[in-house]
Amino acid sequence: MSSIFTFETAPERVASPWLRPTDTNGTTAPSATLRRSVAPGLLSDYGVTELEPEPQTGPIEYKLHLLLRPRRKYEHTSTSSWISGSAQSRPQPDPRSPTVGSTAVGSSHTSTQTRHDRLVSLTTQLLWRLQQSCQYHANSAAPTNLVIPQLPEESLALNAPVKLERVYPGIEASRGALYEIGVADDGTLVGLTKDELEESLNTLRIMAASLGCGMEMLRMVAVGACEWIEEDTTSSQNPVRRHAKLWVAEALVTPDMRPRDTEQTVTNQFTLAQMTESLPNTKQGPLTTDQLRVTLTGPTTSGKSSLLGTLSTGVLDDARGSSRLNLFKHRHEVNSGTTSSIAQELVGYNDGEVINYSRGNVESWTDIHDSTKSGRLVYLLDTPGRPKFSRTILRSLVGWAPHWTLLCIAADSSLSSSPVSFTQSTSEIPGPDFCPLDLESSHIDMCLRLRVPLVVVITKLDLGTAQSIRAILSKLLLAIKKAGRVHQVLTNPSSEHNPGHLSSANMDQVKTKVLGPIDGNGDLLSVVPIVLTSAVDGRGVGLLHALLQSLPLPPVPTSHDYIGAALNPEQPTCLFHIEDKYSIPASSALVTSNTDQQTDHGTVVAGHLRFGNMSIGDKVLVGPFPSEELPSRDPTPEQDPLSGSYGISASNPPSSPELTRISPSNAVSASAIKGEWHTATIVSLRNLRLPVQTLRAGQVGSIGVVFDKPTHLDPREATTAPTPTPKIRKGMVVAVPSQHMVTTGLSLQAASGLTAVFREPAASSLTVGSLVSVYTASVKTSARVVRISTTSSDDENGTELATDDMDDIFKLSEETDLKDVQAVVSTQSIEENGTEVQLELLSSREWIELGSPIVLLEGRDRDRSGLGVIVGKVVEITE
Repeated sequence: MSSIFTFETAPERVASPWLRPTDTNGTTAPSATLRRSVAPGLLSDYGVTELEPEPQTGPIEYKLHLLLRPRRKYEHTSTSSWISGSAQSRPQPDPRSPTVGSTAVGSSHTSTQTRHDRLVSLTTQLLWRLQQSCQYHANSAAPTNLVIPQLPEESLALNAPVKLERVYPGIEASRGALYEIGVADDGTLVGLTKDELEESLNTLRIMAASLGCGMEMLRMVAVGACEWIEEDTTSSQNPVRRHAKLWVAEALVTPDMRPRDTEQTVTNQFTLAQMTESLPNTKQGPLTTDQLRVTLTGPTTSGKSSLLGTLSTGVLDDARGSSRLNLFKHRHEVNSGTTSSIAQELVGYNDGEVINYSRGNVESWTDIHDSTKSGRLVYLLDTPGRPKFSRTILRSLVGWAPHWTLLCIAADSSLSSSPVSFTQSTSEIPGPDFCPLDLESSHIDMCLRLRVPLVVVITKLDLGTAQSIRAILSKLLLAIKKAGRVHQVLTNPSSEHNPGHLSSANMDQVKTKVLGPIDGNGDLLSVVPIVLTSAVDGRGVGLLHALLQSLPLPPVPTSHDYIGAALNPEQPTCLFHIEDKYSIPASSALVTSNTDQQTDHGTVVAGHLRFGNMSIGDKVLVGPFPSEELPSRDPTPEQDPLSGSYGISASNPPSSPELTRISPSNAVSASAIKGEWHTATIVSLRNLRLPVQTLRAGQVGSIGVVFDKPTHLDPREATTAPTPTPKIRKGMVVAVPSQHMVTTGLSLQAASGLTAVFREPAASSLTVGSLVSVYTASVKTSARVVRISTTSSDDENGTELATDDMDDIFKLSEETDLKDVQAVVSTQSIEENGTEVQLELLSSREWIELGSPIVLLEGRDRDRSGLGVIVGKVVEITE
């Protein structure tokens, strides 16, 4: 139950046993990279006489041969005492038997095993080896949708072209399986004649093609010699004694993720079995599209992690935090019992059942996918609660774009002597000007300001009293009513204590109190459900499961949700926001079409797909990266040529002639900086750890990309010195450009500044020149306030607040306090019209979507909670 994107359960590397020689001390040398040469070699080239024994687990398989027929009878072999692939020692020859053909030859399989049964067994074994090099694969005991190729006729050539089938689900990200053909299980180099070796390799190629994989021979080594007697059935001549070398071969089988040609026909008479109906098509996506994304937030010690641990494992807490231990990522979290990072868990629902780790057949997220099938998956994010982790809190609430927020408040919080507890760290000891933090009110206010559908969960019901719960509910209901929303308190049945049970009474209550009012209002924000739970005795956990299964999803996001196509014509086809990044070994990049290309440019990025669909093989743009050709940025709008005249603005929409004139100029400036965007190819996709071929809009997942080689490098430099992998950071995007961008050669725009409108009184605290933290989508950066003005319906261009005009407007006397009047005017104008704030990004250029929500955090709040956010909307971008 580690993090969704950490890849901590890394599989064993596909390392050739030929490149791991054993020295005189018996120690094993470090493994090297797979060799790409297929030229025939000799044992003297490797300095070995045998390989290490075959590992019982892992992606390496030793096979004496892969023939679908018995081997020929040998008179003599120089390699070993093995008989034609039999695992038994050669018996002593019987003196009573004739000398010619006296050695009995063992077959590759028992006489009762048919050719088809052997092919099924070999293909199943290949699939298992491929799964061994996957980070995660299903816990199924046996494959149910295995595709077995139909056997060819006896006289049909096995080296005919073979059509690649669709990649078997679950092995898309496999690093491959390594086959050592002609090698016994104990590492003895037995060898095959050349015709038998080629026939074995063709069998392996046919098996791999049925699983959607390709085969590449890496090495071929001569290990000995043999002789046999061959009878000529076409004539009456005497038998002929034949001599030949014995060879062993090494072959690598990897998934072939290249797009399939649907119109391609098989040129030979050999056909593969058709895929079963349950097997996904070429654009294979997740097993279910009903995926709800939920973020748990709340003050420290509110029981968020313990509640999530109970939801995901079905195990009740021991009142000491035992259920949360599996969520912690760092040792200091275990020692302190305090969450400092974002943890993720997955829970499934199918036919009234809760699919979590309490089920015997669930050991990984892939098993949850398999058991949920077409039901609902709920992706839950746990967040810290301490004020010093406010950036992480906002990142989970803004960057991951949850569909719903679960605000957790402890039932005993009003009984605590201090609203927040401090450790003995000197950085957290309150000073003389310290005022107690009301973190409950700060979290409630923040969640309501963000305008994300909200569920309030009162935890630790076993520790609360009627007085404390009444005080908490009074505070909650007042805030919810002030925000213009309606609360719905869900009651727990007196006999309900099963944390993994979905009763009909709970489902009916959720349908009546939550789904009905939401459907009537047509707004997910209109209703705030309130659930009382306890992770210790299980009260309310089943009701919360019923609520998570039933919460409605927002509409599927599109590229023009925030603003129309007329004001933002250069939107990409699809957009993926990067929230995390990881490095993958070069062997994971072998799925690229060109096996000779440099494969150490592989990178895995994690986040959510804002809109569109991404598939393996798509050409994408990644960025924006820093560039030495960045234009100078002046903080004043008068000196900035890009901010004057007409700009793409949602608050000042241009007319049709103006739009025709200004759109090309903005598009050209978007692609003027060289090196800001890098091209790459998608080589792997995962949706909540499940390998898929297509990621759909609104889904969370990880993308494996391989960057293209820079075209500006000298060809001699490209072959001698490897180019470094571009350094991806959080806040970047992966995008598929639109067809218009491809044909015109334009790229995406990156913003050096923006203008946003805020309709909250808190915006009056901003001053020109002050520094703020900006959160929008996955972008978290610092910015400087350049300009502040008010907007109105009569004057869309806005008017700046100037103190020189106050006397004329309000006829102020000398005794009038100018600050009081200005504060009243500012608050009224902000609530009715809004404050327009122009910001200059300080650290780097970012991709910011026009019309997207934006959150500002102005240093430390007065109550030091770090949650005094100002929420607005981006109305203009400065390039």
